[in-house]
Amino acid sequence: MMIMYNLMIIFIMFIIGNLIFISKNKHLLIILLSLEFIVLSIFFFLLMLLSFMEYDMYMLMIFLVFIVCEGALGLSILVSMIRTYGNDYFQSFNLL
Repeated sequence: MMIMYNLMIIFIMFIIGNLIFISKNKHLLIILLSLEFIVLSIFFFLLMLLSFMEYDMYMLMIFLVFIVCEGALGLSILVSMIRTYGNDYFQSFNLL
């Protein structure tokens, strides 16, 4: 019963993160935070899955390395955008 409760909480975390990500946000920082929230819910799901199946946790260490790399890349893009445009609004960011 406790496993189903935890899985339900993780699923709700994932859905909330996706809803924040797909909503019309103006700031890059909010989008990066929602991506980190989604990845955190996936991490909790993998933690429960691997502990339930009694596997080793080496996959979680590799996943954490990718999470840290993704976060550092997102922050570097945010800093670069703020230095270039002066804010993190998507309206001022032009892809061309």
